[in-house]
Amino acid sequence: MTMVRLGYVAMSMELQNASPSQKMTFAQFTKIADREAAIRKLERIALSNLHNTLRLLKHSAASEIHFYRLTSHLIPLANHEELLDWNYIKPLREALLEIGDFAKKHKIRIDFHPDHFVLINSKEKHILKNSVRTLKLHYLLLKAMGIDPTHRCVMHVGGNYKETELSLERFVENWMDVPKGIQKMIMLENDDTSFTLEDTLYLCEKLNIPLVFDFHHHLAFHRDANWEGNWDRVVQTWKHSPLPIKMHISSPKSDQAFRHHSDYVDIDMFFKFLQGIKGSVPQIDCMIEAKKKDEALFKLMEEVKARKDVEIIDGSSFYLK
Repeated sequence: MTMVRLGYVAMSMELQNASPSQKMTFAQFTKIADREAAIRKLERIALSNLHNTLRLLKHSAASEIHFYRLTSHLIPLANHEELLDWNYIKPLREALLEIGDFAKKHKIRIDFHPDHFVLINSKEKHILKNSVRTLKLHYLLLKAMGIDPTHRCVMHVGGNYKETELSLERFVENWMDVPKGIQKMIMLENDDTSFTLEDTLYLCEKLNIPLVFDFHHHLAFHRDANWEGNWDRVVQTWKHSPLPIKMHISSPKSDQAFRHHSDYVDIDMFFKFLQGIKGSVPQIDCMIEAKKKDEALFKLMEEVKARKDVEIIDGSSFYLK
């Protein structure tokens, strides 16, 4: 049987005042005359974000959820060019380690999804440099948490620039400028407008990167296109990973706004996918990218419990019969 585990992204719809993404703009930073005082304020905001992240993990553990995506905005201005001398890890080390220890103790898989401006295949060298710097931030955070960074960071291929093949080859070329430790951290996902499942598989197979299959993105690109024929190839990209295979699940907001994510997950759409992969892998971790975050997970699990083709394990996990 295949075990399915559900996860959610960054925020909870149930916890109050628990944002892990509180911000401080550089304009706000510069309004504080004393630079050291401004940095201390940044650190207080970051500590608050980390405190709320731990609250979210505790909420997840209490709800029997074993998969959670950390926000990439834990530390405001961490990579700003005017603050490159700021050793942001040092004052946050204890809080970061507490998060990592809790995640390991409760066997919660945590990972990141950096913002869309992280472009490995950029034509501009400064954008590539900034992208690597941002990825290094994620790497350092994971290391400070005591979490093995291997395959903890999912990202898109990047810009298409209306030249798919050249853009893919530029990714391969620029990949050689990415430090080995950061390379091992990366997973790639197919998107809905620029790079298909097959495009992304090309890179994943060539560079030995796990592929995170986004079913909604695939349907948005092709609508009725076949994906089952490539599923074994997707599975094979995970053969050297210490983690179970991962996918993204979401549903279209409407037929007119098909690419936009709905508040909740369409269970029929989800199980159409699951029935196609049943038995092909022992476990699959499904990250829900719905607007209602953990509320969408709870609603989906209530609907799953009413089905006869599953065996419920706990609050977020089940076996496909």
